[in-house]
Amino acid sequence: MHLLAYIGRRLLFVIPQLLGILFVSFMLVKLIPGDPAVMMLGPFATEDGLAKLRAELGLDRSILEQFGIYVMRVLEGDLGTSWQTTMPVTSDLAQRFPATLELVTLSLALALLIGIPLGVAGAKNNSGILRKIADYYGLMAGSLPDFWFALVLIFVFYTMLGVAPAPLGRLDFVIIPPDPVTGSLLIDSIIAGNWAALRNAAGHLVLPVLTLGIINAGPILKMTQSTTERMLQSDFSRYAEMCGLPRHVVVRNALRNALPSIVTIVSVLYGFLIGGAVLVEIVFSWGGAGQYAVQGVLNSDLNPVLGFVLYSAILSLVIYLIVDLLYFIIDPRTR
Repeated sequence: MHLLAYIGRRLLFVIPQLLGILFVSFMLVKLIPGDPAVMMLGPFATEDGLAKLRAELGLDRSILEQFGIYVMRVLEGDLGTSWQTTMPVTSDLAQRFPATLELVTLSLALALLIGIPLGVAGAKNNSGILRKIADYYGLMAGSLPDFWFALVLIFVFYTMLGVAPAPLGRLDFVIIPPDPVTGSLLIDSIIAGNWAALRNAAGHLVLPVLTLGIINAGPILKMTQSTTERMLQSDFSRYAEMCGLPRHVVVRNALRNALPSIVTIVSVLYGFLIGGAVLVEIVFSWGGAGQYAVQGVLNSDLNPVLGFVLYSAILSLVIYLIVDLLYFIIDPRTR
């Protein structure tokens, strides 16, 4: 009952948070230079045509009126239409958002597999080769731009060695994609039994997942190392060692007490990468939601930008709610 009450209190703030995010985003988008009517009709449009289109789009009204109209459409499930793709934004995001989620989820899974073991090894050893590897890796991962590292991987594994597929999307052109069910090519290929598509999609995922996984393992490593080291130096760990508990048991207990901080940094990275992976998406022609929103900004196509912000905000709120639930599981003090 305490858990359900906690979830209920959190859900009460979801609507005000989404409205606040939409309001700020709407105002910022309106500051972007460029006239959507001119972009849609072209440089040779007449003034009468521009005025008519602005009236149809509601651009001749005040900003607050435009925001009110947009919110009412959103409540009806209408995020508008992209003039670039001529498709509803909901359809575009339903196609592109799973591509970004698949990439980000697998990348963070790899980052966890790298960052947590190295962070624990660095915390256990005050000196030695493992501590140096952890320290140097953390510095390297924090200093490498992800798009530059992606280009290096492409040059080495595609151009020089020829073992990676061309960075031209999620599938080769000759591969028939599976019927979309979840939007994830890996899962949809397994559901359809399309093993050729599964192998090809996995091959295209290798380099972008390596790029984001290796780079984002740095913050996870640093957080794991610092919090685990602090727990190992705490009184309860010293007392456990004095009582004769094995070293691996003490380290395991210290890591368990460090888990809330690790879960927090992972949730922050997940929310950040939804939009922060856009440069990697562009390098690999991934066609994800971040790339879609950037194209909207560059072409004054505002509906895709606002739709992406709304989807990202909802996903971030869901992630933070899941994190709060995980705190109940891993930290007895919250119960």
